[in-house]
Amino acid sequence: MERSDAVVPVRTWAHSVVTGGAGFVGSHLCAALLDQGTAVTCVDDFCTGNPDNVAHLMDRPGFTLQHADVTEPFEVKRPADLVLHFASPASPADYLRLPLHTLETGSLGTRNALALARHHEARFILASTSEAYGDPQQHPQNERYWGNVNPVGPRSVYDEAKRFGEALTCAEAGTNGTDTGIVRLFNTYGPRMRGHDGRAVPTFIRQALADEPLTVTGDGSQTRSLAYIDDTVRGILAMAGSDLLGPVNIGNADEITMLDLAHKIIELAGSRSTVEFIGRPTDDPAVRCPDITLARGKLQWAPVVPADEGLARTIDWFRRQAA
Repeated sequence: MERSDAVVPVRTWAHSVVTGGAGFVGSHLCAALLDQGTAVTCVDDFCTGNPDNVAHLMDRPGFTLQHADVTEPFEVKRPADLVLHFASPASPADYLRLPLHTLETGSLGTRNALALARHHEARFILASTSEAYGDPQQHPQNERYWGNVNPVGPRSVYDEAKRFGEALTCAEAGTNGTDTGIVRLFNTYGPRMRGHDGRAVPTFIRQALADEPLTVTGDGSQTRSLAYIDDTVRGILAMAGSDLLGPVNIGNADEITMLDLAHKIIELAGSRSTVEFIGRPTDDPAVRCPDITLARGKLQWAPVVPADEGLARTIDWFRRQAA
């Protein structure tokens, strides 16, 4: 995979608000912003986020942890110039357990986060998802593709929450002139994922480290495109630093089948695990791969962490957590 220099943001930020900041992606965003010299208010209700994810940030100058549910109006008293809305259950295990909260976070939560950005005259970035494309009939998926989503299937609570959030973000920009942007995040992995959140990478790693069978759904031929968390965060901040509305795909264009991923994780973990095939979930996409032409051209961004390197880092983190 090609190596590229880190993107230098077009803008710098004095104070950023990160909703869902104690979650997997949110906590890495908080750390990256602090590293850039930006003060951060992390807003989370901990329904899926974990205070432990930001415990190492608590003593850093400029970091504030605010316990709040974004589905209710909330305030941040200190002036903010960037609002990153990343609050939402994101894994299948979470959004199937919390269907109404997922829909409310994508609708009411997005409205309240937009109101905060409008009040502070801040740049606003919505974390949308590749799930906006559903089970795609276009491959790879570019931002002009409208998707193939089942609005009443079990995954719809997440898919449609994000699609509505995108519509609301665009309406806010058009109606009130708020400076908004939308990133569609493809499958991201790395340290601080939860082993039981239902996503393939943490599930396979947890099983491999325990020498249990890796449970591959269907025949394992379905594909995903996996981006390491550092690459995803760099893409999000590049989007924040731009003046684009989007949506813009942020993901890795290297595609892998779930069966190949399982075997790769077994090898990297030095595991004695085998593979066990189980039933495939309803509406599980057959393919998932981003066209990142727009991000390359407009943001000068591309992923740089090879899969073997990123997976090895993630396996090492899970191993340390289990020790």
